[in-house]
Amino acid sequence: EVKARIAMAKAAFVKKRILLTSKLGLEMKKKLVKCYVWSVALYGAETWTLRKKEQKYVESFEMWCWRRIEKIRWTDRVTNEEVLRRVNEQRNILQAITRRKANWLGHIMRRNGLLSDIIEGQVEGKRGLGRRLIQLTDDLKQGKKMKFQELKREAENRENWRAL
Repeated sequence: EVKARIAMAKAAFVKKRILLTSKLGLEMKKKLVKCYVWSVALYGAETWTLRKKEQKYVESFEMWCWRRIEKIRWTDRVTNEEVLRRVNEQRNILQAITRRKANWLGHIMRRNGLLSDIIEGQVEGKRGLGRRLIQLTDDLKQGKKMKFQELKREAENRENWRAL
């Protein structure tokens, strides 16, 4: 799903290439990329479980966009930090995904239904052998060191959830 979304977003960038590489101001180009290209790339990102490999794909896509805006070829040997300095940006596409996922999970955890039961892991059945699968809530718990029940309790109050 991640690779397919990135391919669609690159196609959207190529469609708007003349506009995005024109003599527009840098701030306007960045807004256009975030509006037209990132919206295609991040459609449905709320349900992604990103491993390190997928995170790397997403971050490399972000850098691909910034390099194309600045017309930097891959043979120019410009570091990613230099590209980010030129466009006056931070790496923030993964933070956008986490923010979207947090909003969606908060919405789901406040409801009672099949989807919230699935996320909580209350569906009956045997667990398969092997390593534990990555869950949707793992990246939210990663930075906070919280248990799922604490996350659910915080999600009940929208103001606390947004602050979290």
